[in-house]
Amino acid sequence: MKLPFFAGPIEFVLEPLSADDASQLPDLHAEDFQRPWAEHEFASLLDQPPVFGFAAWRVGNRKAGPAGFVLARLAAGEGEILTIAVARAYRRLGLGRDLMEAVLRELHAERAEALFLEVDENNRAAIALYRRLGFREVARRPAYYAHEDGPKSAALVMRRDLR
Repeated sequence: MKLPFFAGPIEFVLEPLSADDASQLPDLHAEDFQRPWAEHEFASLLDQPPVFGFAAWRVGNRKAGPAGFVLARLAAGEGEILTIAVARAYRRLGLGRDLMEAVLRELHAERAEALFLEVDENNRAAIALYRRLGFREVARRPAYYAHEDGPKSAALVMRRDLR
């Protein structure tokens, strides 16, 4: 399923990721994460058979490449966001929300009961987005994220009920 939409003067398409997209994701992931995933890690995840309940979406256009992506999995009725990234050049356009809503629709169709994620306590923009989408903090992992320029920060574990 492809869902076209416009964010300002740029047309974006929301569509499922495939293993062919793996080479385009590490640089985008590196914009947000100190330990970005390598191409082979993305390829391994994107090459899983559908039986694993894996959801992967990208937003962007095929000429310019992805402007963002999200990877999620479903096991035993619970979904988990593995990672989400939006290119700095395309932030504040609602692309992160669109990616999360695509996962929520897919998990709802699969009758998932809840969706979990973890986020750095210092990532205020992401936390605000997740709260607007109905997530609430259910746990905290102290000193979880290492930072080159300062002390470790906690990971907030967030949950959204889907039923």
